[in-house]
Amino acid sequence: MRIEYYIKQIRNDKNITLRELSRKTGISSGYLSEIERNEKKPSFDYMILIAKALNVQLEELYREIR
Repeated sequence: MRIEYYIKQIRNDKNITLRELSRKTGISSGYLSEIERNEKKPSFDYMILIAKALNVQLEELYREIR
């Protein structure tokens, strides 16, 4: 599974909107949407913010995409 789809899956499973994730991370909802659609590659710093906002370990995000 691609990490972009996994981010979206976790977000949807936790009933977190893009707007809420944006507020929690400081990343624009448009940019987050582009990440989820695999149009943008998130930087490592953004991945840390996203993992924290989704309340998952960064390692979990990467482990699940293997």
